[in-house]
Amino acid sequence: MGIQQPERRNAAKQIREDAAELAFLRTPAVQLSNGEETDYRNSNNQLNFIANHTKGLPHDSNGFVEPAAYIRLLTALTSCDPIDFENIPLGPDPLPAGRTLRRFANPQAGAAFDLEGPDGPSLTIPPAPRIDGAENSAEMGELYWMALLRDVNFSDYDTNPTVAMAIDSLNNEFTDFRGPSPVSAENLFRGFTPGDLVGPYISQFLLRGNAIEGLPPGGGGNVEDGFIQFGTLLIDQRQRTVMPGIDFMTGFPQWLDVQNGLDPASAGIVDAFDSTRRFIRNGRDLGNYVHFDRLYQAYLNAGLLLLGMEAPFDLGNPYLPLRTQNQQGFATFGGDHILTLLTEVTTRALKAVWYQKWFVHRRLRPEAFGGLISLSMMGTPIPQIDSEILNSSVLGQVQDMTGTYLLPMLFPEGSPMHPAYGAGHATVAGGCVTMLKAFFAEFYVLPEPYFVANADGTALDTYSGSEPLTVGGELNKLAANISIGRNIAGVHWRTDYTESVRLGEAIAIGILEEQAATYNENQFFTLTKFDGETIRI
Repeated sequence: MGIQQPERRNAAKQIREDAAELAFLRTPAVQLSNGEETDYRNSNNQLNFIANHTKGLPHDSNGFVEPAAYIRLLTALTSCDPIDFENIPLGPDPLPAGRTLRRFANPQAGAAFDLEGPDGPSLTIPPAPRIDGAENSAEMGELYWMALLRDVNFSDYDTNPTVAMAIDSLNNEFTDFRGPSPVSAENLFRGFTPGDLVGPYISQFLLRGNAIEGLPPGGGGNVEDGFIQFGTLLIDQRQRTVMPGIDFMTGFPQWLDVQNGLDPASAGIVDAFDSTRRFIRNGRDLGNYVHFDRLYQAYLNAGLLLLGMEAPFDLGNPYLPLRTQNQQGFATFGGDHILTLLTEVTTRALKAVWYQKWFVHRRLRPEAFGGLISLSMMGTPIPQIDSEILNSSVLGQVQDMTGTYLLPMLFPEGSPMHPAYGAGHATVAGGCVTMLKAFFAEFYVLPEPYFVANADGTALDTYSGSEPLTVGGELNKLAANISIGRNIAGVHWRTDYTESVRLGEAIAIGILEEQAATYNENQFFTLTKFDGETIRI
């Protein structure tokens, strides 16, 4: 007789209630900021909010926010009244002729509820580093070096003299640098998770393609052609990148316009695109990729690549050949299930990190801190800034290149119109990579050869190293590439990456836990977390 009602209806209700109870029983997070918002004051003992995200609000001629405007933002975030959000002022007033303003990026998303996986405010990330501390100085020093090295190919890091200067600086000028240490050409600007330090800088999932039957070599027939099969379509791993040597917001007037929320495009300040499509070979290419990507697209591509190469599924998949002889997965535990979960976790990850950004931390963007450093170096001291960044050699290098101490930005508009901490890209990276690690066998060694972009990015060269590259390691590296690419662009900090991927991981694990009761199959997931712990769901 098949599935019966009302038994099915009652069972569905019970599963929903069990999932809600599972979510309710998770230990609630305690939300803590770093205290800068209420600690830092001006010479008149008034709160000045210099270490908080104020982009888009009205600022004075030095780039300091008008306190009353920032308090209007806090009012909206406290009341959650949509009318209060509409009353947050945009600056400047009056608006210069011919210019347009950018709008705040969706602050109310942080107040949205989620009905699958952990509700956003039930999770947390630690307080962000403070601008009066050595860790923040080290993060900013790394960002300056990243900006200076955008046009150096990753494969040239072991021979470039500026890379050698960056390594010396990060090792010797900053007492609390928390990237891979001691810094070397092999680990410069890399992530912290298992697999990040193995093989080429760029994950194979951002370079290689599928070997597509029926297509000629050079047109998709070989993996080194860089085409991913997406149904009857092809996704080209070569991207439209930007021209070398062009950075933005290196002068104070343009920097101030951007802090006031003016759209640079309305003044004719736009990207200069390269007419040749190229594989990712350097920081500028990687930063440009994460300027325009849809946040789950790199992981969708990775999933398509893994399915196309018939990478083995996790041992808990009920449709492994050793577990069934007459069935295969599709709507559950097949390719479409896997790819759909990438979009599911993305929307939930974004709401969770938007809560952290707007409602808890409100951390300033690196570009704004660059303005404070520039003021301090030019004779308007900001006593809250830790001395390590002010005394570092990287500032002289930046000043030699641009004439200022501002952080050279890859994007004309600088950062998005939302706070820095955590990072949307990194939270989505953590969630999507965790989903892929749950479904695919992490220990599987990707088939050789492995690839790097050639010198001009027009083709792939075979990588000469001998280390085996695994699915788990290259997925971790993919998460780091996408997250750190935003740092290389100048819009995020290292801790925005390191803490946000863990946040995304927790969201993905929660979704998998709550969905487990919905399946008819006997199944489980195993995965290795970013901290190296292996878990079973």
